[in-house]
Amino acid sequence: MQIIDTRTGKRVGQEERAFKRKLKEEDPIVRNVEKNTGEAELSPMDPPGAYEANVPEAEEVVVSHPLLKRYMAEHGNVKRVLDNFEKAMVDYREANFSLNDEINDGLRTFFRFFEDELLDHNWREEHQLFPLLQKRLVESGERSNSTDGHPTTAIDLMEDDHVKFIQLGALAFNLLGLAAHLPDERSRNFTFQVAFNNARELIELIRLHIYREDHVLFPMAQKLITTEEMDAMLKT
Repeated sequence: MQIIDTRTGKRVGQEERAFKRKLKEEDPIVRNVEKNTGEAELSPMDPPGAYEANVPEAEEVVVSHPLLKRYMAEHGNVKRVLDNFEKAMVDYREANFSLNDEINDGLRTFFRFFEDELLDHNWREEHQLFPLLQKRLVESGERSNSTDGHPTTAIDLMEDDHVKFIQLGALAFNLLGLAAHLPDERSRNFTFQVAFNNARELIELIRLHIYREDHVLFPMAQKLITTEEMDAMLKT
């Protein structure tokens, strides 16, 4: 976790809202889902239950292939770790950023999971599923064109998310470490608060990302990619 991001003090949820607007504007799949469900009005900073709304497209296609079901099971693990991390960060702030064993364990568990499990999960999605699904989305017309004429699909936006995970995770991790060593109390408290804000951004972005994959991307993969092709992906 060595990446340093220069952003500081950003309002919680700002990046997620911008992401959601971009997703709705550029991805015809997601735009249609939101049009049919009214979900476009939801804020990514709404409670996690807001992401559990029924989506017709998810009901029309049963996600059944072992590859996709494994991804979704791993998402369940991510959400459990994420919930504990969120609690640890909230407790940390309420304790005026004073560590205890429970908070320390929650933070340490998340960052270890982030580096050992979540990044591996993202890598497998990018190398197993995304290349062929990108091709099939373009072929089926579930795409839009960027300003340079390059076809853009939900895959491009999911990959952008993966990069943002690394940036926000590294930023929160580094700021927490930096704040603990600052001698000036005002600077220390400010840095801790910025770390908290970026941790919350990361938490909500991951939740929204998982929702998009489970309810939109994976049903589309089940529909557009054959069983034989996904069987082959499991071997890579």
